[in-house]
Amino acid sequence: MKKVHVQKYLLTFLGIVLSLIWISPFYIILVNSFKTKLELFTNTLSLPKSLMLDNYKTAAANLNLSEAFSNTLIITVFSILIIAIFSSMTAYALQRVKRKSSVIIYMIFTVAMLIPFQSVMIPLVAEFGKFHFLTRSGLVFMYLGFGSSLGVFLYYGALKGIPTSLDEAALIDGCSRFRIYWNIILPLLNPTTITLAVLDIMWIWNDYLLPSLVINKVGSRTLPLMIFYFFSQYTKQWNLGMAGLTIAILPVVIFYFLAQRKLVTAIIAGAVKQ
Repeated sequence: MKKVHVQKYLLTFLGIVLSLIWISPFYIILVNSFKTKLELFTNTLSLPKSLMLDNYKTAAANLNLSEAFSNTLIITVFSILIIAIFSSMTAYALQRVKRKSSVIIYMIFTVAMLIPFQSVMIPLVAEFGKFHFLTRSGLVFMYLGFGSSLGVFLYYGALKGIPTSLDEAALIDGCSRFRIYWNIILPLLNPTTITLAVLDIMWIWNDYLLPSLVINKVGSRTLPLMIFYFFSQYTKQWNLGMAGLTIAILPVVIFYFLAQRKLVTAIIAGAVKQ
């Protein structure tokens, strides 16, 4: 009995330590975003003596926040919508059509996840440049290509748990294949869609490398690109840099916690239905 209690305390202690390690970068960024430059270099870990909101005003003005935020939001939302729709449709066709070619195409999607982006980025950007497609639309199209492998993989696995008798019953009632997918199958895939959306938002919102190669122009830059140029300008004024970082990461942190709650709710709902 004592051994069980000791293990429980050790696991609790380990969980607290890991939580503190995980949250420490956010704490450092947040508290130093409210400090003066002198306070920051005196003690990085201390709480601020007063809240310097002027840091945020200066950072938002120099970060060109509205433009960078709208660029990032448009690219992220459109990319995730297209990835979710195309991946789920592809997985539905591959999983329901029992042919060797379906298995081969699915394996190609799965193996494509192992190809690192760095190995294809130069020829990819060069080819898109030939067609004058180095724009926000071109960037969304690239995200579809890189994100569809994981999407097909996740949806394909989820579709195995949905009985084909649902498709057959709908076909007897006169439903078309597209209506079966859109009205019956896609709603049942909500937990997978939310999981994919969480993973892709964390990736696309924070992505620096691909936007830096495709849309690194004034007026089209995303938040990670603006943060890069912002830090170059304010390298010695870390208090302003911390305020800029807080502004950049705050939306995705809020979304993560909101989506996490919805994800758990969707999984529980799916388990009850089964």
